[in-house]
Amino acid sequence: MEENTFLHKLFGFPETNHDDSDTTADMYRKLIAIAWPAALEGLLLTLMNSFDTMMVGRLGPAAITSVGLCNQPRMIMLLVAQALCVGTTAVVARRKGEGRPEAAVSCLKQSLAIITGIGILITLIGYFGAVPLVKLAGSNAETTEAAAIYFRTISLAFVFNCWALCICAAMRGIGQTKITMTVNMTANVINVFLNYCLIQGHFGFPALGVRGAAIATAIGTCVSCIMAVRAVLKPDGYLSLRHFGKLEFDHETVSSLIHVGGGSIAESVFMRIGFLMNGRLIAGVGTAAYATNQIVMQVSGLAFTVGDGVASGCTSLVGQSLGAGKKQKAMLYVKVVRRVASVISVAIILFTFFGRNFLPTLFTTDETIIAMAALSFMVLIVGIFPQNLRVVLSGCLRGAGDVKFVAFVSLISVLILRPLMTWLFCYPLNAAFPSMNFGFTGPWISFVIDSLVRAGMLVVRVNKGDWVNIRL
Repeated sequence: MEENTFLHKLFGFPETNHDDSDTTADMYRKLIAIAWPAALEGLLLTLMNSFDTMMVGRLGPAAITSVGLCNQPRMIMLLVAQALCVGTTAVVARRKGEGRPEAAVSCLKQSLAIITGIGILITLIGYFGAVPLVKLAGSNAETTEAAAIYFRTISLAFVFNCWALCICAAMRGIGQTKITMTVNMTANVINVFLNYCLIQGHFGFPALGVRGAAIATAIGTCVSCIMAVRAVLKPDGYLSLRHFGKLEFDHETVSSLIHVGGGSIAESVFMRIGFLMNGRLIAGVGTAAYATNQIVMQVSGLAFTVGDGVASGCTSLVGQSLGAGKKQKAMLYVKVVRRVASVISVAIILFTFFGRNFLPTLFTTDETIIAMAALSFMVLIVGIFPQNLRVVLSGCLRGAGDVKFVAFVSLISVLILRPLMTWLFCYPLNAAFPSMNFGFTGPWISFVIDSLVRAGMLVVRVNKGDWVNIRL
């Protein structure tokens, strides 16, 4: 790649890495070595979730909507835990870059202790508050009962979900993404198999419908937790919990976790409230519109999770580079990840374009939903490139600890701009121009606008370069 070839012109940089002996090719190899398991994990997890939706979809549009309505309340329940995990990834990556394995293990222990309390609290809230939570998400008389059953069941596994998230976050910080891929993929294969058994009844299992889908998800979550715990109990692992004595809280670690996690909480709050508002607006258009939105979200999620896998690699490598005091190398990694994300975006755009008429038929036989999903896919294509760009740049800034700006971007675009655009297209413009089908495509037009705005703000921030001076 260092030679004067077409690939070098496409992927090389005029800058030279003066921080160490790594060439541009070495940096690509390190990024890809960390990113491909995370990207493959995201891809396969999205496919597994799509299989879930396909199997639930056989029960009808109301079942798709009932399960889909639980997504945002679930993410709201988990947002504090996920924010702590962002901090865990960033801090563990810094400690590895600083050559302090004992501090990395201590960070994991402290994170696990904190997240246990969070998990117990959200389990209680989710189980006893299932009905008001799904109503808040936009459920109606047709969907509330099934949605509450689903949410109440998956809530019982929130503690195990939190433990698995925390351990996998720490593993990403040291670049061990193959472990997280194995953990999550095994659990999701079990989830899909049990979905097949329990939703409509196969291999002698009862047909439990939506409740069966929830039980399968909860069991898969518990399996992922068991596998993750086993990974950190191995005595020879970098993050083995058997190392470096008992749990002790220290100011350095806790303050760093609060710094990164606090910004991530703000980001998550803005995003979840924004997505919740968006979901309620779409649900208000009708069950068919919401079911269509859920189908298109499967491909949107595909683009996001693959890009997020690449972002995980950059989060780890940027954090490790800054921990080692190699600021220029951290900035070069951002350029590397942008090139990789561009290639991925092109591949997903082609996949979506050529599959736009076929993909909806995997989820439903409703001709209206199929036609509107195909139309929405054409709108989605426009936003895939900026979405992947903002995903990887957000990951880079999180690795540096610049989470406050990422949160500010979410405030402006996700909480304010996107719901406003969804309302505008789904209601006033849809009423004024009913033949344009804005009730179905409006959410994806707002998605494109949101992606462009966030990507633009993040590009300006990254190019400015102040993020390399943040201390954790």
